[in-house]
Amino acid sequence: MARLTDQEQREIIRFIEADKPLPDKYRFLLFGEKLEVELVWNGKTGDVCNIVLPFQVIEQVDEPRAEKDVRLQMDLFDVDDRGRQLKGWTNKLIWGDNKLILSSLKNGPLREEIEAQGGLKLIYIDPPFDVGADFSMDIEIGDDTFTKKPSILEEIAYRDTWGKGTDSFIAMIHERLVLMRDLLAEDGSIFVHCDWRMDWAIRCALDEIFGPDCFRNEIIWHYENKLGTGWGAKTFDTRHDVLLRYSKTARYVHNEVVEKVKVLKMQPVTQKVNGERVWLKNEDGSRMYAQGAEERPVGDVWTIPIINPVASERLGYPTQKPERLVERVLLCGSNGGDLVADFFCGSGTTATVAERLGRKWITSDLGKFAVHTTRKRMIGVQRQLKAEGKDYRAFEILNLGKYERQHYVGVNPNLPEPVKPNETVVAGI
Repeated sequence: MARLTDQEQREIIRFIEADKPLPDKYRFLLFGEKLEVELVWNGKTGDVCNIVLPFQVIEQVDEPRAEKDVRLQMDLFDVDDRGRQLKGWTNKLIWGDNKLILSSLKNGPLREEIEAQGGLKLIYIDPPFDVGADFSMDIEIGDDTFTKKPSILEEIAYRDTWGKGTDSFIAMIHERLVLMRDLLAEDGSIFVHCDWRMDWAIRCALDEIFGPDCFRNEIIWHYENKLGTGWGAKTFDTRHDVLLRYSKTARYVHNEVVEKVKVLKMQPVTQKVNGERVWLKNEDGSRMYAQGAEERPVGDVWTIPIINPVASERLGYPTQKPERLVERVLLCGSNGGDLVADFFCGSGTTATVAERLGRKWITSDLGKFAVHTTRKRMIGVQRQLKAEGKDYRAFEILNLGKYERQHYVGVNPNLPEPVKPNETVVAGI
């Protein structure tokens, strides 16, 4: 802490006696070890959730089943001859508020199980960064369209996230990023997906939490086939998102990923004209050279199309990201058998890609529809891997159940009566 002059001390006393807030300069003079550059918002504190709530298993999913094979080989192998995982790590899909989930994972008994797998090597998150969104969702079922409204707990969480606009969003994401950092393995890293609306704030928060020395990349996801703003617009069409990549320490996983690119070769393109070989030209009059393809390491601009509206991959989830994008993240930042996580899992793309790449996974979401979509999608992945003769793991669906509701009742006593027990079964949504 800097030594205060007599004048500064008298000034502080005058402000206190007048019951007025101190000028901003005293935040830096009174309190030591502040960052030189800092993201400040209304209500900022250093408090981080340390609540530990018990996880409850809603459902264990392992499709397709063959119990006779299980009984014969359970004591001998981690997987049977069809690839089904029998013991060891079980993947986890968790339904609930990710702040309480992260705190319970970090401080509770599951932390030991995570550490036994080598720790959490990679986190990819795509948080909701549309300030002011109401988070209702149109869902197509057959020929009909239904609007899915947030549940009571979703409404509380969304209100806490967006109730004060940017201030409450930064407070929400900052606390969760601190918990994620603490949960990462020492050689782990995080990729945070954002767009122009909040990338500036998330970048500042990540610098503050992980340190600028642990910044690794600002990756531009460029998508060509997004509908543009049209002719005559007064701004440039938005055709990219940003992925911010930070590591926990200077030691982290980085695998070189290659891509094929078109290159111009020095070989001229010619053809015979009237018995004479002529060098062909482009429309602009320049000489034409042969084109080829070669592999090179991927840079920090990733040109990957968004999901085609009629593609089988699309599930009708409004913020769904292409599997190719998440696949590149996982290939770069983790190895086979590593444990990866996504705490805003949405439609389950991270779990899907992780399973196909042989990674173990933890995913979570607050929304029932997201958990139900991910569950259904992962059962499909299991069946596909079995049909292809490849290994796959069982997964379990967990939640914080009545304990999460009791926590929220302490925050908001006006909650309606608890839901009936059978209404918490995700499989029956």
